[in-house]
Amino acid sequence: HIVARRPPACVPAGESDHDLTMPRLILASTSKYRRALLEQLGVPFEAAAPGVDESIAKAAGGPPRQIVELLALQKAEAVSKGQPDAVVIGSDQAAVLDGEVLGKPGSEANAAAQLQRLSGRQHQLITAVAVVHPGGTARFTDVTNLVMRRLEDSEIAGYVRRDQPLDCAGSYK
Repeated sequence: HIVARRPPACVPAGESDHDLTMPRLILASTSKYRRALLEQLGVPFEAAAPGVDESIAKAAGGPPRQIVELLALQKAEAVSKGQPDAVVIGSDQAAVLDGEVLGKPGSEANAAAQLQRLSGRQHQLITAVAVVHPGGTARFTDVTNLVMRRLEDSEIAGYVRRDQPLDCAGSYK
């Protein structure tokens, strides 16, 4: 458990300045990118694999936003079941071009093809976060409209070779 001490100015009249046990914070993800984002906050946390089969939600179909929101919630709930006193964060993200979800490319050739499709075009990046905690669940979704500048094939090849965005939706970081 993480223990935090309240500053004296925050102690209500008649109470002592005692240790408060803070709930465990768990990131329901194996993503190195999500882990790095949370590390920037400087807050102690654990990471746990949610064990959610994303292909089931994706195969069921529906609007991309709905799928992303469902997966974020499923991930948080899956980890929370074994940790009911913890604060669990689940998240999912999708890059969407003309209504089509661009998955993780998995190869340099697929990454280059995705970036060529995105070049000079507008697309959406949908990010959903679900926080499951002892008091309930909080959900947040952000839809960002992005326009990628026109990219030359040599720029795409160089970027893919250097940054290896093979595990990133839309092939960019």
